[in-house]
Amino acid sequence: MIEKVGLVLRVNELGRELEVEPRRILADVLRDEFQLRSVHLGCEQGACGGCTVLVDGEPILSCLVLAAELDGCSITTVEGLKIAERLHPLQATFADLGAAQCGYCTPGLLMAAKALLDRNPEPSRNEIRSALAGNLCRCTGYQTIVEAVELAAATMRGADQ
Repeated sequence: MIEKVGLVLRVNELGRELEVEPRRILADVLRDEFQLRSVHLGCEQGACGGCTVLVDGEPILSCLVLAAELDGCSITTVEGLKIAERLHPLQATFADLGAAQCGYCTPGLLMAAKALLDRNPEPSRNEIRSALAGNLCRCTGYQTIVEAVELAAATMRGADQ
């Protein structure tokens, strides 16, 4: 039997103590222990971006990091984006512009875009494309996704549209 490691995680603003096997990846812990199904395991090799979450505000691929390495960290998934029970502007613009089609890549794209807009509220199209480059989408062709991030950025800045 594998000995478990105790850790404390703050996930979507809720702190929780848990014990996990040292070899468990963060994506599995978020899905199994926290019931957060937005964390998608696509390639399980860090190539698709479907498992992107924010750890202390930085986007990471949760399929490539062991949960035990994140003791004391704050993790945000797409479920944690809502603001006072309202959709985050990124979620709203993705829905309004049809940037989410099958939806499999959407949580990872939203988290990568959130990290970008947190550090740069007025990114260029090239900066948006660069920030989203690690997230694969097979449905949209990316242009609508870039436009949704631009619109969300403008909304968040309070800019006229």
